[in-house]
Amino acid sequence: MKSKILSILFITFLLISCQGQTSKTVETIDGKTYADKLSSTENPQLLDVRTPEEYAVEHLENASNVNWNGDDFVAKAEKLDKSKPVFVYCKVGGRSNQAAIKLLELGFKEVYNLDGGIMKWQGKKTANSNTKPTGMNASEFEKLINSDKKVIINFSAKWCAPCKKMAPYLTKMQDELKGKISLIKLDADENKALMETMKLNELPVILIYENGKETWRSLGYLSEEDLRKQL
Repeated sequence: MKSKILSILFITFLLISCQGQTSKTVETIDGKTYADKLSSTENPQLLDVRTPEEYAVEHLENASNVNWNGDDFVAKAEKLDKSKPVFVYCKVGGRSNQAAIKLLELGFKEVYNLDGGIMKWQGKKTANSNTKPTGMNASEFEKLINSDKKVIINFSAKWCAPCKKMAPYLTKMQDELKGKISLIKLDADENKALMETMKLNELPVILIYENGKETWRSLGYLSEEDLRKQL
């Protein structure tokens, strides 16, 4: 009888423990919901977890820069109030999701992650007024794709994990198809104005052009097999 009681108590303890662990999850929410929660929170803790360089170009109004890839992320996070909501965002949502999970591990109760990151944010941003537009403009891009050969454009970024995963096979294809197809890689951060003009709000990006006209596009990770099907 005693052993049965102990078994029941042990199982109950496990269930309570599991419920406690699963109740704390990152809430990844769309831009409107994120903005509403942000505006309704008194003195919100808003964290831009990108690099200082990205933050300097533009960021959400009143956001503090706490670089997820920096050595001092945890130290800076520990200075925040763990009992109050924390809002995090990055470029497309990957780094901020990792940062949000870490914040929960550190004991924060409410953590909200911006779905799609700043690339999908439609609200107010604070930009560095001294930053001049860089990279390719629309006219230069049109010249790039104006070819009698099929042209593949790949937008990626150094911080983008799916981009890094695709990079090896894209480099291989670039060599294999040389002279038959033009495969051109463009840095999204260095061509921000072009990305906005083309309404590209996710990475990586693959665009295929024939005779200067777009025939196919893919946003997000794409396998080598799936890309080759389009060639």
